[in-house]
This record gives sequence, C-alpha cells and structure tokens, in this order.
Amino acid sequence: MRLKNKIAMITGAASGQGKAEAELFAKEGATLIITDINYNELQNTEEKIRSFGVNVIAFHHDVSSEKDWIKIIEHIKGSFGSLDILINNAGILLRKGVFNTTLNEFTSIQSVNTNGTFLGIKYAAELMKKSGRGYIINISSIYGLVGSRGSTAYHASKGAVRLMSKSAAVELGEYSIRVNSIHPGVIITPMSEDSFDSDNKHPLKDATPWPELGEAKDIAFGALFLASDESKFITGSELIIDGGYTAK
Repeated sequence: MRLKNKIAMITGAASGQGKAEAELFAKEGATLIITDINYNELQNTEEKIRSFGVNVIAFHHDVSSEKDWIKIIEHIKGSFGSLDILINNAGILLRKGVFNTTLNEFTSIQSVNTNGTFLGIKYAAELMKKSGRGYIINISSIYGLVGSRGSTAYHASKGAVRLMSKSAAVELGEYSIRVNSIHPGVIITPMSEDSFDSDNKHPLKDATPWPELGEAKDIAFGALFLASDESKFITGSELIIDGGYTAK
C-alpha cells in the first residue's frame, strides 16, 4: 500500500501504459481520477479498478483542451480538496519525416503531447501548491533523448516534455512539488502495434540490448517509484526504461 491515502490523476488511462499505471496505483491504495478521450474504453479501466475496492472517477478528457483541464481539476478540488499525484500519460504518435509532415500534423502532435503536458502541470500544480506537496510525472520517450528517421513531430513534442519537466521542477521545488519524466523505449501497447512487421518483429528490436521488448507494467512500476515517498529527493530527473536502447 505504497500510495495509501494518496489521490492520483492519470491521463490516457483507457489502454496501454496509462491503464497499467492506473491498475497498479489502485492495487497500491490510491484514490484515482482517470481520464481519456476514448471514454467508452476508459469505462473498462474504471470497472477493473472498482473491483480492487478503491475509489475511482473517470472523465472524458481532451488533454489539449484548457477547458477540460479546468473542469476536471475543479471537480477534484470540490470532491477531494487536494491532488497528490499527476501522471501526464496521454499522447499520440506520428511517423512521418520532415518532407511528409504537414504543419497541421506537426501542430496536432504538439497540441496533445506538449500543450497537454503543460496544461496538466499548470493546473495540477495550482492545486498541489495549496496542500504544500505534489508529484508530477510526465511520460516522454527515448525519442525525447535521441533522434531517429521519420518521427520529426513526435521527437519535437517529447523533447519538449523532457525540458519542460526540468524547468517545472526548478520552479515548483519551493512548493515541495516534484516533477520528473519517464522515457520508455519500445513498449508493447496498442499505440505500437502497427510498428510490428508480418513476422511480429519490431524494427527497433535488434537495436535494443535487452532480449525482450518492454511491457506496459514496466513503465507503471517506474511511475510507482516516482509517485511514492521512496523518491522524495528526486526531481528534475529522467527515468529511462528502454532495455538499454539509449545506452549505446
């Protein structure tokens, strides 16, 4: 029960890493606010969490919408009075290079991955500041650390998340709000499914030193560490969970 009496909000919790984080946090005793733009699928996560006997509220949520953030944070404030943990997990992916990415596509990726993370930090921190403590975890990527061919807009967004996390950590430290980023490598989730070839092999598999690809629960356990008091002196840091991909 490492998160007993903690109130945690997780975006993008309908599937993949967000769902794994929500289920693990529930098992560790947290009260949960879960959100996703795919509300129908999010309800399946909500039902699973309720079976663990913990309190959970689900919201339809477009993370690029400031109005949605204000509405949800106000609901948390009215229902619980505080927020201890935020995981900015929601994100979208585009695999196009410089020449094939339109400005609208580039802007769309930033609106969710970058703007959505900024809005989460801004409005969650306002509530956390009043209680004098908070943990914010932003899900970036190995593509926020290194480059690759064909994902220019995605790299830009995840690189922004990395440095935004550091800047926020510096600014919010005086309020005892910790901000860190997680950088997953190849994780088997619905978002990565279309990257596998006909032989069920991922193009980055051979470039990953660890013999197996990552699972959503690998990211969830990292998030649990950063959301717990065990990491109380860690802020502005990057937790890389990539099977050694960026070690080369």
